[in-house]
Amino acid sequence: MRYNNKRNFQKKDKYNKELGGMTVSVRQVKNKDGEIVSDVNGALRVLKKRMMKDGFFQDLRERSHFTTKGEKKRKAKAAGRRRWLKKVEKRKLELGY
Repeated sequence: MRYNNKRNFQKKDKYNKELGGMTVSVRQVKNKDGEIVSDVNGALRVLKKRMMKDGFFQDLRERSHFTTKGEKKRKAKAAGRRRWLKKVEKRKLELGY
């Protein structure tokens, strides 16, 4: 008997497209008493991690108020300078001078 895997993948993709955005499934776990309980806190933790990795919170912070082009340039330049100084400091520690 042959299975048509393409059909299954199409259904799954169609299902994910209908939901849209980022989704996290809630696991069902047994507690000490043997009752089945939904692990909502774990799902929230996973969702927050995915949102942080995606840059959602950073984007939200940036959109909270208007920043001019010049301000963006100054911030980018300062961040680059901090990265460079950190690299130089690390080099000094490695080489010993």
